[in-house]
Parts: sequence; structure tokens; C-alpha cells
Amino acid sequence: MNVLGIETSCDETAAAVVVNGKRVLSNVIASQIELHQSHGGVVPELAARGHIIAVVPVVEAALREAKIGRKSIDAIAVTAGPGLAGSLLVGVNVAKALAYSLNKPLIPVNHLEGHLYANWLTLPGKATVEPPAFPVLFLLVSGGHTELILMTRHREYQHIGRTLDDAAGEAFDKGARLLGLGYPGGPAIQRASEGGDPAAFDLPRAWLGESDDFSFSGLKTALLRLVEPYRIAQPKVPRDPSIPFAEHRPAHYRPEMPVADLAASYQAAVIEVLARKVITAAVKHGVKTIALAGGVAANAGLRERITSEIERLGTSDRIAFRYPPLILCTDNAAMIAGAAAFAIKHGDQGGWEVDVHPRYPIT
Repeated sequence: MNVLGIETSCDETAAAVVVNGKRVLSNVIASQIELHQSHGGVVPELAARGHIIAVVPVVEAALREAKIGRKSIDAIAVTAGPGLAGSLLVGVNVAKALAYSLNKPLIPVNHLEGHLYANWLTLPGKATVEPPAFPVLFLLVSGGHTELILMTRHREYQHIGRTLDDAAGEAFDKGARLLGLGYPGGPAIQRASEGGDPAAFDLPRAWLGESDDFSFSGLKTALLRLVEPYRIAQPKVPRDPSIPFAEHRPAHYRPEMPVADLAASYQAAVIEVLARKVITAAVKHGVKTIALAGGVAANAGLRERITSEIERLGTSDRIAFRYPPLILCTDNAAMIAGAAAFAIKHGDQGGWEVDVHPRYPIT
């Protein structure tokens, strides 16, 4: 079963072809990072316009890379939410047109469910990925979401914990902005923390007692208080939008601000909470696999910390640890096509509902 996936939920225009929800034939991504960097974050209207320009060429490129014709596609999958309304609209309408013209079923996919199913995908030229053993506890960490999700079998989920305020990805973005590191925040903080001392600043961790939920708003505020003494007052003049956001830090902060130590301490605080909470929940629920999903899953420190926590608890022989390749952690269409294939195979089970009108599939 060949599924063509389309993803336009935020600022990446992506298309991919996946076989049986597992083998990736192509995975094409057109990023808009440079477009949004000068603004310090994603501008929804600019993102939608960027998708309009890129989506058709990206779909064509995915088909060429997969060496497959339109008539060999068995279904069209598209991200139907959550995401930016204007961005989603572009992908959904292109997918509807393709499904209608090719007389193929159209499968709406929840973006978050797509991130989970990235763990079943095998990239071209790579050894076949061993499927995660059920039950699986997912730590879903993306820009706007931080959740613990227990997956007992395909498309059957139980939410164990979630963020009460800022998500981890959002905390990284806001932390990077406070440190003048630019956008996107996660990679920027990871780069800035290299050579820094993660114990230099005693930043707070919100454990929330026995709860499996998360909170990062207090951490963000603590970083703000540390940065304030280094801030240099600036005249209120319009900022030149042609200058990348990251290049404004020297003009706003004293040069002696310990950026590396602050970034390392901030990253360590986020990672420690994520790692310890997922390990505690995994032991409590007796899972066989811990898996990462979402953009923050690309963070090397998070992967290393969870691995060390598993080894420290002596559970390495009974809890496996899985995470997707880096290219499949951030937004991509392969995960959307993969999730759609499992939705077709296991459509009688739960799954994440998507509230998009008109209802699918198109007939």
C-alpha cells in the first residue's frame, strides 16, 4: 500500500511516499526557517503564503524521488490538525484535489499521532526498524505539546500526563529569545550550551508531587530574572526586519553575560524533568518501550539522559528506548503517511479525532 502524505501544519512544506506505513520511499521537506528567523518566530500569514508557493513542487519532488507514478498511489494522507489554520488549509485543499482527481481515499491525520508513528518508519537505504513493543509510553515533546501517552496497541491511547502551561519546545523557544539566540530555540540552545556548565545556575524544576504532568513557566521566569541584570536599555525605534533576529543580541545584552552557562543550565533543567518523569511513569505503568516523538526528541541531551536514567534504575533489560532519526523528529510528511496507513489497517480502533470539515474521505 503506497500512501502519499502531505504536511503543512506550521512552517515546513512536506510530502512523502511511504509503503505499508513502514518503508519510506521519499521524504521531501521545504523549510521556511530563514523566512521567519528575522521575526523571532513563525508568522502565520507568511507561513501560509510560503506553503502556497512550495506545496505543488514539493509533492512533485516526492513522487519523483519515490520513482512512483500518481496511479500507483493507493491513498492520500494529509495533516488535518492541530496547526496554523492558514497553513493547514493549503495542504488540505491540495490533498482534496489530488484525491478527487485520482479517485483515491483521503485520510485526515492528527499531527500528534503522526509524530508517534515516526517510530515505525525506516528511511531509504537503512536497516528495517524493529517495531516498538507494546505497551509503549511516548514522551511527545514538540513546539506546542508536552505529553505522556500510553499506547497499548495500534491507535489506542491513554493520556498519562501533559503540560499545565508552557510546553518544553515552547520553553526552549522562549528561553532562546531571552538569551538572544534566535529561532528555532531548541537547536539554538543546544548549540549555545556546548562548553557551558549545566550546574552553573540552580534553576527550578517543577516536580508537581506525584503528578505525571509538566510545568515550565516557572523555569522560564527564573531565566528572565537571571538575564535582566545584563540587559541594556534600547531606544524604542523600529527594528530593521532585514537583520536576522539572532544578530540583535550584542546590542541588547552586556558582553559578559554567561550565555553558554545559562543555556546549559536551562537545557539541563528541562531535560531532567522530562527524563525523570517519563522513567517514573514507565515503571509505574509497566511498559515495555519508552519512545520519543516530536521536534524536541532531536535533542541529544534528552536522549542521553533518558538512556542513563534507564541504566541507573537497572531496567535496561526490560524497557527498550526508541526514538526516530533526526529528520523524522521535526515536522515531516513521512510520519503523516505512516500514520494514515495504520489508520487504514486498524480503522476500527480509536485514534486521534480531527475536527475538519467537510468530512473525509471524499466520494
